[in-house]
Amino acid sequence: MKIKVCGITNFEDALTAANYGADALGFIFYRKSPRYIEPEQAKEIISYLPPFVTTVGVFVNEDPAKIRFIMEFAGLNILQLHGDEPPDLCRIWPRVIKAFRVNDLTELNFLVNYKTSANLLDTYSPNMYGGTGMTFNWEIALEAKRFGLVILSGGLNIDNIEKAIRMVKPYAVDVNSGIESSKGKKDLQKMREFIAKVRAIQRTL
Repeated sequence: MKIKVCGITNFEDALTAANYGADALGFIFYRKSPRYIEPEQAKEIISYLPPFVTTVGVFVNEDPAKIRFIMEFAGLNILQLHGDEPPDLCRIWPRVIKAFRVNDLTELNFLVNYKTSANLLDTYSPNMYGGTGMTFNWEIALEAKRFGLVILSGGLNIDNIEKAIRMVKPYAVDVNSGIESSKGKKDLQKMREFIAKVRAIQRTL
């Protein structure tokens, strides 16, 4: 099971996450997010990361040309589309994660139209594209596994991660606000405990 730490904004959080064993780090290029990072800063952080740590560029309803420029400029490995992007946009990229905001009423048959490397499920909010700190009905994530690899996101933290993993058994988990001390800054102790707990649970599956 892979672990992605999202909302990276600084060197300390990035390097600590990598040293604790995170598989992937997410950098958010959506200006309305409190976890937004400038491409120049992301590029500098990425240049100091150890090998085999995957970097993910997170975009919301962005122009494809700008996405391509930032991905190449910053040296990002994988694209994550976290807005209302149509299926056609996903087909442009060789490796893409598409995020879907879901709630208890979500029907997932539309996922068959998307060609992705994995589908990330996050909690629906009418005015936010992520970082709500809230969970959703994980039965929906179980259903989503019929359509491809599932990355489970949305309100994950030290207290609920065991239940989430044992229930869904996702390809990966994505954590952001659940291990923060403030928006855009990680609580390093919570980060360590979260990653260690996921690894411990994984050994029992």
